[in-house]
Parts: sequence; structure tokens; C-alpha cells
Amino acid sequence: MCVNFAINIFLLQATAGSNVFTYFGQSNFAGKVIILILAIFSVVAWSVMLGKYMDLSRLRSQNQRYERLLSQEGHLLTLDSDRPGKGAGPFYAIVREGLQAFRRYGSGIKDPDVQRMTLRMGHVENALQRSVAQQTIRYETKMVMLGSIVSGAPFLGLLGTVWGVMDAFGGMAGSGSASLQGLAPGVSGALLTTVAGLVVAIPSVFGYNYLLQQTKISVVELENFASTVADRIELEAQATVSD
Repeated sequence: MCVNFAINIFLLQATAGSNVFTYFGQSNFAGKVIILILAIFSVVAWSVMLGKYMDLSRLRSQNQRYERLLSQEGHLLTLDSDRPGKGAGPFYAIVREGLQAFRRYGSGIKDPDVQRMTLRMGHVENALQRSVAQQTIRYETKMVMLGSIVSGAPFLGLLGTVWGVMDAFGGMAGSGSASLQGLAPGVSGALLTTVAGLVVAIPSVFGYNYLLQQTKISVVELENFASTVADRIELEAQATVSD
């Protein structure tokens, strides 16, 4: 019965030559407001997805360029702690924090005191962990906003549909007459909000999952690079003591 009712509504609207704009005009006030909100969400979601993709690509390019530059340096500890080579990006910030921590808690590179050297390396590792955490926040920025749109858009569309159907049946009950011609426009306008919610949510969920995966990969790369920097600082410090 419900299927036949929906088919009849579709056939009625098709013969009338209706389109999306017609359905929007048939929506109640709440439905129109929700559709406008979803339109804004769509613009925001696409802006976030494109901007986030460009940011991740730019940061990865900066990291790769600085990592190549760093691989050509014979000694990491000889670099200026305030400006460790020419570069930018998360990897550059990690190296700078590590070198500054190493020099902040000791005088020079050579330190024959084993206990003091151990404490210095502890400070270096803590500084690297803090830097990784700061860069992780930088990577994850705006992801909460995109996730909220992915989760909230279908529910907003459903709210508009339920509200519109409720108004349509309420208006039919108030008029005292029940007819397909009187009910179809209100139901069609109500269903438009669900369609709008899905149109916003479907591309957003694919974009969110892709960006989330890329963010996780970037965070793992940060952690691995910070561990490599810590090992390199420790090995170079021990080598200078041995010399």
C-alpha cells in the first residue's frame, strides 16, 4: 500500500512536470530553512575537503624536501638550533625543537658526564614528543567540522522530512478532505530535505574517510621521523664524547 502510494505521488509529480525547484517551493518553512542550512553545509564541506587535501599535500612536500636536505648533512648537532637548515614544515619544526632542547640543558655538544647526557636525551625526547603532539593537532584541524557535517546532514534531512510529512497530514486533517492531489505536494517537498541531506553527506563521507586515512599516515610518519631524530642526536652525542 505504501509502495503504491509513493508510486502514485511520483507519477502525479512527473506528469505535472515538477522539478527540484518546484519541490522546494512546496516545502514548508522549516523544510526550506533546513535545505538552506544543508546548502551552506555542502559549501563548507567541499571547502574543507579541498583545503585539507591541499594542506596535506603541501606539508608532505615540505617534509620530503627537508628530509632529503637533512640526509645530506653529515652531523645533525652542528646545525643552528634556531634555523636548522633551509626548510619548513612539521619535520623542520621537530628537528628545531630537538636541537633546542639538547642545547638548552647542556653546554656544548661534548658532555663526558654519562648521567647528565642521559638527562639531556630525556629532555630531547620529551621535546620531540611535544612537537609531534603540536604537529598532530595541525594535521587534524578542521576534521571535526567535516565529521560533524557527515554525521549531522542526514539527520537534518530526516528532520525536515518528518516535519514536512507531519504538516502535510495535519493540513489534510484540518481541511477535512483526503486526496492524493492535496497530499502529494507537501510530501514531495518534505522528501526533498532527505535528498538534500544525502547529497551533502555522501560525498562528504568519502572525502572524510580519505582525509582521515591520510592524516593517520602523516602522524605515523611524524612519530617515525621524531624517533629517527632522537636516535641520530644520541648517536652523534656519544660519538663526540668517544672522540
